[in-house]
Amino acid sequence: MRNISDLIEQYLKQMLQESPEGAVEIQRNELADRFSCVPSQINYVISTRFTLEKGYMVESKRGGGGYIRIQRVDLPALKTIQFHIHQTIGDCVEQSVAEGLIYQLEEARLITKREANLLRAAVDRDTIAVKLPLRDEIRARLLRSMLISLLAK
Repeated sequence: MRNISDLIEQYLKQMLQESPEGAVEIQRNELADRFSCVPSQINYVISTRFTLEKGYMVESKRGGGGYIRIQRVDLPALKTIQFHIHQTIGDCVEQSVAEGLIYQLEEARLITKREANLLRAAVDRDTIAVKLPLRDEIRARLLRSMLISLLAK
Protein backbone atom coordinates (compact mmCIF):
# COMPACT_ATOMS: atom_id res chain seq x y z
CA MET A 1 0.00 0.00 0.00
CA ARG A 2 1.23 3.48 -0.86
CA ASN A 3 1.90 5.95 1.91
CA ILE A 4 0.29 9.36 2.33
CA SER A 5 3.29 11.18 0.81
CA ASP A 6 2.99 9.09 -2.36
CA LEU A 7 -0.73 9.85 -2.59
CA ILE A 8 -0.20 13.59 -2.15
CA GLU A 9 2.60 13.58 -4.74
CA GLN A 10 0.45 11.67 -7.23
CA TYR A 11 -2.49 14.02 -6.66
CA LEU A 12 -0.35 17.11 -7.26
CA LYS A 13 1.25 15.60 -10.37
CA GLN A 14 -2.21 14.77 -11.74
CA MET A 15 -3.31 18.35 -11.12
CA LEU A 16 -0.19 19.64 -12.91
CA GLN A 17 -0.82 17.34 -15.85
CA GLU A 18 -4.41 18.54 -16.20
CA SER A 19 -3.45 22.21 -15.88
CA PRO A 20 -3.22 24.02 -19.23
CA GLU A 21 -0.58 26.38 -17.77
CA GLY A 22 1.51 23.55 -16.31
CA ALA A 23 1.16 25.12 -12.86
CA VAL A 24 -1.13 24.77 -9.86
CA GLU A 25 -1.82 26.93 -6.84
CA ILE A 26 -2.84 25.14 -3.69
CA GLN A 27 -3.78 26.08 -0.17
CA ARG A 28 -1.68 23.99 2.21
CA ASN A 29 -4.44 23.67 4.82
CA GLU A 30 -7.08 22.68 2.26
CA LEU A 31 -4.82 19.96 0.86
CA ALA A 32 -4.03 18.74 4.38
CA ASP A 33 -7.78 18.51 5.09
CA ARG A 34 -8.34 16.61 1.85
CA PHE A 35 -5.78 13.97 2.85
CA SER A 36 -6.53 14.09 6.58
CA CYS A 37 -2.97 14.92 7.49
CA VAL A 38 -1.08 17.73 9.15
CA PRO A 39 0.00 20.71 7.00
CA SER A 40 3.66 19.88 7.69
CA GLN A 41 3.13 16.66 5.70
CA ILE A 42 2.24 18.80 2.68
CA ASN A 43 5.41 20.86 3.25
CA TYR A 44 7.47 17.66 3.41
CA VAL A 45 6.08 16.32 0.12
CA ILE A 46 6.60 19.62 -1.68
CA SER A 47 10.11 20.22 -0.34
CA THR A 48 11.34 16.69 -1.12
CA ARG A 49 9.47 15.71 -4.27
CA PHE A 50 8.94 18.99 -6.10
CA THR A 51 12.47 20.38 -6.25
CA LEU A 52 14.20 22.26 -9.04
CA GLU A 53 16.48 19.27 -9.60
CA LYS A 54 13.38 17.19 -10.25
CA GLY A 55 11.97 19.73 -12.69
CA TYR A 56 9.67 21.86 -10.54
CA MET A 57 9.64 25.46 -9.33
CA VAL A 58 7.84 26.13 -6.09
CA GLU A 59 6.73 29.58 -4.96
CA SER A 60 5.10 30.19 -1.63
CA LYS A 61 3.13 33.14 -0.30
CA ARG A 62 2.54 33.18 3.43
CA GLY A 63 -0.20 34.82 5.43
CA GLY A 64 -3.93 35.19 4.89
CA GLY A 65 -4.89 33.99 1.45
CA GLY A 66 -1.42 32.50 1.06
CA TYR A 67 -0.78 29.74 -1.42
CA ILE A 68 1.85 27.40 -2.76
CA ARG A 69 2.40 27.52 -6.51
CA ILE A 70 4.03 24.53 -8.20
CA GLN A 71 5.14 24.80 -11.81
CA ARG A 72 6.65 22.17 -14.03
CA VAL A 73 9.91 23.28 -15.65
CA ASP A 74 10.29 21.48 -18.94
CA LEU A 75 13.58 20.19 -20.19
CA PRO A 76 14.95 21.91 -23.24
CA ALA A 77 14.19 20.52 -26.69
CA LEU A 78 15.94 17.25 -27.42
CA LYS A 79 18.40 18.92 -29.81
CA THR A 80 19.73 21.05 -26.93
CA ILE A 81 19.68 18.31 -24.30
CA GLN A 82 23.43 17.68 -24.53
CA PHE A 83 24.10 21.32 -23.68
CA HIS A 84 21.69 21.05 -20.75
CA ILE A 85 23.51 17.93 -19.53
CA HIS A 86 26.93 19.61 -19.75
CA GLN A 87 25.61 22.71 -18.01
CA THR A 88 23.87 20.77 -15.21
CA ILE A 89 26.65 18.29 -14.57
CA GLY A 90 29.76 20.38 -15.14
CA ASP A 91 33.16 19.03 -14.06
CA CYS A 92 31.81 17.54 -10.85
CA VAL A 93 28.33 16.67 -9.61
CA GLU A 94 26.90 15.74 -6.23
CA GLN A 95 24.82 12.60 -5.96
CA SER A 96 21.60 14.52 -5.19
CA VAL A 97 21.99 16.69 -8.31
CA ALA A 98 22.76 13.62 -10.45
CA GLU A 99 19.69 11.82 -9.11
CA GLY A 100 17.56 14.92 -9.73
CA LEU A 101 18.68 15.08 -13.36
CA ILE A 102 18.02 11.35 -13.82
CA TYR A 103 14.57 11.80 -12.29
CA GLN A 104 13.84 14.74 -14.60
CA LEU A 105 14.87 12.76 -17.70
CA GLU A 106 12.77 9.79 -16.60
CA GLU A 107 9.74 11.99 -15.91
CA ALA A 108 10.12 13.53 -19.38
CA ARG A 109 10.25 9.96 -20.75
CA LEU A 110 13.63 10.57 -22.37
CA ILE A 111 14.98 7.52 -20.54
CA THR A 112 13.20 4.40 -19.34
CA LYS A 113 12.74 3.37 -15.71
CA ARG A 114 15.29 0.60 -16.24
CA GLU A 115 17.83 3.04 -17.68
CA ALA A 116 17.21 5.42 -14.79
CA ASN A 117 17.79 2.63 -12.27
CA LEU A 118 21.05 1.65 -13.98
CA LEU A 119 22.22 5.27 -14.00
CA ARG A 120 21.39 5.68 -10.30
CA ALA A 121 23.32 2.52 -9.46
CA ALA A 122 26.34 3.65 -11.47
CA VAL A 123 26.58 7.10 -9.85
CA ASP A 124 25.82 6.00 -6.28
CA ARG A 125 28.41 6.98 -3.64
CA ASP A 126 28.74 3.31 -2.65
CA THR A 127 29.59 2.35 -6.23
CA ILE A 128 32.16 5.13 -6.65
CA ALA A 129 33.95 4.38 -3.40
CA VAL A 130 36.62 7.08 -3.48
CA LYS A 131 37.03 10.23 -1.41
CA LEU A 132 35.61 13.60 -2.33
CA PRO A 133 36.13 15.65 -4.51
CA LEU A 134 37.38 12.90 -6.83
CA ARG A 135 34.10 10.98 -6.39
CA ASP A 136 32.04 13.92 -7.70
CA GLU A 137 34.40 14.32 -10.66
CA ILE A 138 34.15 10.61 -11.56
CA ARG A 139 30.36 10.74 -11.14
CA ALA A 140 30.16 13.73 -13.53
CA ARG A 141 32.23 11.99 -16.21
CA LEU A 142 30.28 8.73 -15.91
CA LEU A 143 26.87 10.38 -15.91
CA ARG A 144 27.63 12.75 -18.77
CA SER A 145 29.05 9.95 -20.91
CA MET A 146 26.18 7.55 -20.20
CA LEU A 147 23.47 10.16 -20.80
CA ILE A 148 24.93 11.38 -24.06
CA SER A 149 25.15 7.77 -25.23
CA LEU A 150 21.57 6.99 -24.13
CA LEU A 151 20.05 10.13 -25.61
CA ALA A 152 21.78 9.62 -28.96
CA LYS A 153 19.57 6.56 -29.58
